[in-house]
Amino acid sequence: MQPPVITALVTGASAGIGAEFCRQLADRCDVIVATGRREDRLSALAAELEGQAEIHPVVADLATNEGRSLVVAAVHQSGPLEYLVNNAGFGAAGIFAETDLESQQQQVDLHITATLALTRAALPAMIERGRGFIINLSSLASFAGYPAGMVYGASKAFLNIFSEGLQQELSSHGIKVQSLCPGYTYSEFHDRETISRAGFSREQVPPEAWMDAPEVVALSLEALNGEQVVVVPGEHNIAVARESVRALLRQLGA
Repeated sequence: MQPPVITALVTGASAGIGAEFCRQLADRCDVIVATGRREDRLSALAAELEGQAEIHPVVADLATNEGRSLVVAAVHQSGPLEYLVNNAGFGAAGIFAETDLESQQQQVDLHITATLALTRAALPAMIERGRGFIINLSSLASFAGYPAGMVYGASKAFLNIFSEGLQQELSSHGIKVQSLCPGYTYSEFHDRETISRAGFSREQVPPEAWMDAPEVVALSLEALNGEQVVVVPGEHNIAVARESVRALLRQLGA
């Protein structure tokens, strides 16, 4: 009998943390379905990982119904997933009353609606086999409401609560759920117009607050061996998250 094919699906695989998940999962998987909006980037990633894992690029915009349907179909066609990494995301910064509502809604559609759709598509096969890993990309911003970025943070906070509840539902099925909450990470995320036009620059953030994508992903995969659902990588980020939780407790009189 041949060993089973180990398959992963990684969204937002064109760059940054998503591409790094593909690189590090290549040692664990036979097939990686890599989704993103930029075909050239996905093709380059497939070429980079040739000989390590079979990369199946799927070009799709998960903020749209059409894109979500396309990737859900890819989940069913690829066979049972061992890993599902719901990484695709972006930030639309700006004063809420002055921003374009469409861009704010796209954050919700990408971070929440796409995660729900792909997780629901992947779960039946995982439950049937009694194993699997689901990693939802949350953020350090999920622990507090920040001006000019509260929709982003709120959509990420949803992923924390969703992941914690889902892990409890799946505790008897051998499936591990993680909500990964990175802080500032060197990637293209902060170079996007939706961030830069709000006045953000990398120089505003102290060097000790930044992490590299390979370190973030390595800590995420390592944490799959434990029981923790909400994972904050890096001591600096853990300190920030703790202070945010303390601030909430102070508001509650605790």
